[in-house]
Amino acid sequence: MSTYLDHAASTPVRTSAREAFVAALDAVGNPSSVHRHGQAARAIVEDARERVSRHFDADPIEVVFTSGGTESVNLGIAGVYRARRRADEARRRILIPEAEHHASFDTVTALEREGADIIWIPVDAEGMIDADAWQLALADDPETIACATALAANNEVGTVQPWRELAVMARDAGVPFHLDAIAALGHLPLSLRPASAVSLSGHKIGAVPGVGVLLVDRSLSPEAIIHGGGQQRAIRSGTLDAPAAASFATALDEAEVEREFEVARLRALTDDAWTRILAAVPAAVPRGSRSDRLEHNINVTFPGCQSDSLLFLLDEQGVSVSTGSACQAGVAQPSHVLMAMGLSEADASSALRITLGHTTTPADLDALVAALPRAYELALGAGRTA
Repeated sequence: MSTYLDHAASTPVRTSAREAFVAALDAVGNPSSVHRHGQAARAIVEDARERVSRHFDADPIEVVFTSGGTESVNLGIAGVYRARRRADEARRRILIPEAEHHASFDTVTALEREGADIIWIPVDAEGMIDADAWQLALADDPETIACATALAANNEVGTVQPWRELAVMARDAGVPFHLDAIAALGHLPLSLRPASAVSLSGHKIGAVPGVGVLLVDRSLSPEAIIHGGGQQRAIRSGTLDAPAAASFATALDEAEVEREFEVARLRALTDDAWTRILAAVPAAVPRGSRSDRLEHNINVTFPGCQSDSLLFLLDEQGVSVSTGSACQAGVAQPSHVLMAMGLSEADASSALRITLGHTTTPADLDALVAALPRAYELALGAGRTA
């Protein structure tokens, strides 16, 4: 039997989202063409844009479709930084917490090579962003800050951040704020404002892979990172993918309708799983906030083990989990998120991320708990002999 518990990496495509995608494939025109076929395809995109906007208290023109979350984050940070710096060379500083997703982490590192000054904001032992440090950084010569960015909820340990508070602080300082809401989508109530830009990804909520959204306040004009036909307010060029947009909007509609029910259902499953995991492996250590966390996220370290060993041993028993962000899959290195939380390199290299989703059943957790003790004992033995 196969058990999938890596929904934070990608959740199975919803039937409704698949059907919307396939139906939209019948629209043969380019959405930018003026003839009737093109306008039929355009209507699909604009319908999707309007439906997406309603869920985030935004205007349809503020919805920019992208190829996925990584592009959205790159555009939301690099695009805003470059536009602000072009307008004023003194604006070269970027605020970012130390435990962000690599899409943000690597984007600001790349901008550092362009002359950006990175202000790293610490997180506490639960992965919570230090709001006082954020406020102090914003108060220090805000005219030189190009932009700020933060997660709505940490993608690895599930800690829910005070993102609205951070956004208001940035707004009051006159600093554009980019919110990475990719991990939070479908789990938390979200909105464009008080942020300036919000990144979203479709495959996290059951849309087809390869579609994302950047919500951009209409007063903001990020510099494009993809150039071409000037589609989508000249923020993002490229032929609009009508089927993908339809799939995203359909998955989002369904996820939002069922969100409160699913949050409660998954929280009950997760609470039970925590108890059973810690009973099966008493040495295991929960990570992240146990109170302010995404309801589907379980992050736990297993002292003396290597997380990649645990992953493969569980996989041999038919259970799929993660060692952290899937964007780092295949790269054997300790979690920078856990190290930012104060863990040693050894402890940060012993973590598993177990995430539930809309297809998860109690039987999936039964399979995990049954497989875990053997995987732990073998991984512990391998660690002792290494």
